[in-house]
Amino acid sequence: MQLNHLIDHTLLKPTTLVSEIQQLCDEALHFQFAAVCVPPPFVKIAHEQVAGSNVKVATVIGFPFGYSAVEAKIAESVLAMVDGSDELDIVASIVAIKNHDWTYLANEINHLLPVIKSKNKVIKVIIESGVLTEQEIITCCDIYGAAGIDFLKTSTGYADRGATEEAIRLFRQHLPASVKIKASGGIRNYEQAQKMVLAGADRLGCSASVAIVTGTTSTSSTY
Repeated sequence: MQLNHLIDHTLLKPTTLVSEIQQLCDEALHFQFAAVCVPPPFVKIAHEQVAGSNVKVATVIGFPFGYSAVEAKIAESVLAMVDGSDELDIVASIVAIKNHDWTYLANEINHLLPVIKSKNKVIKVIIESGVLTEQEIITCCDIYGAAGIDFLKTSTGYADRGATEEAIRLFRQHLPASVKIKASGGIRNYEQAQKMVLAGADRLGCSASVAIVTGTTSTSSTY
């Protein structure tokens, strides 16, 4: 199974250096990954480095806990798009999910979606499935499926539990076919990545991307 075109080559650690972003982009261009996913301050650099290629630039919004105000997430999204981001991975309010404040969650996405879609950008919502119950995941699928997002994403990579085949299958069972699935968090090798795709993932968020496509050992410690 060829996985490179499904991978968002990711580097989101808080100590990220400019040189590491440049290396990330070089690797993405070499291996023809789907996208690079970088912290918001590095979007402009990544955009310049992959310009003219098929590699997209993704960034994170409300990362990693999702409890930023809706207004803050909108401002982050606008700035990211101005800087050249093609895809926005937005952390849902995990606080709202755990408190079953579904009205807040619907309101949040209904304010964000028009802003992002007005610029024809891709929106991925992260729900941190590893800390949720099955019913909470199902309700999130219902809300975001109805809203019409592009991808529902399993995790930030910073929770104790990342992507699982079980969560991906649950996503697929309860999402409309129009909403794709991004698996992220703890995917370290080709075998794990393949299992996620076979379970129903359409995109993979990985920092161990090179190891996955080359069959080498990953030394990455984040995401």
